[in-house]
Amino acid sequence: MTERTIEEVMALAPVIPVLTIERVEDAVPLAQALVKGGLAALEITLRTDAALDAIAAISKAVPDAVPGVGTVTTVDDLNKARAAGAQFAVSPGFAVDLVEAAAGLPYLPGIATASEAMAAQRAGLSCLKFFPAEAMGGQSTLQALAGPYPRLIFCPTGGINRDNAAGYLALKNVRCVGGSWVAPNDMVATGQWEVISGLAAEAAALAIKAD
Repeated sequence: MTERTIEEVMALAPVIPVLTIERVEDAVPLAQALVKGGLAALEITLRTDAALDAIAAISKAVPDAVPGVGTVTTVDDLNKARAAGAQFAVSPGFAVDLVEAAAGLPYLPGIATASEAMAAQRAGLSCLKFFPAEAMGGQSTLQALAGPYPRLIFCPTGGINRDNAAGYLALKNVRCVGGSWVAPNDMVATGQWEVISGLAAEAAALAIKAD
């Protein structure tokens, strides 16, 4: 397993799939489909009982994938995800104790306001999740944050889809976006892996359009 910084994880592809995996048996074929399409960094959210086992399965069976954990809200979440093989962690919000507990594990906490951005920067962070992106003003808010915080780079998540992703990626302070549209729940449930791989390839190509 290659150790990466969170900035290196964010640079792997223009889109980080945000995955809510209901069945462990879907984890490996889903990861294989996404990696085949060009998306290696995968955020598996802690919203189901299968999440940690899914991370462990992907970590063992899909060497080209970079499985991460999402919806981290407690130190216990971090510890369990690390033990399962998570290679990065993502939180919906910002908390100093989580920043400290994540030491050694690439970590992307979320912010939604200028005050939270300032607190995160004062804690020594430069890479942040902007969540919930669309609900908090979307691209215009990120453009506004670039003025007082020119060194911060973001992964906006929340309401990002195939129609607006390119607009976010065109912003100078956005390195990647997070979204679930590349792996719709109904397609995962019915095993439409080739279709998902195609959606991933389409998302991976957004980097070319954004340059």
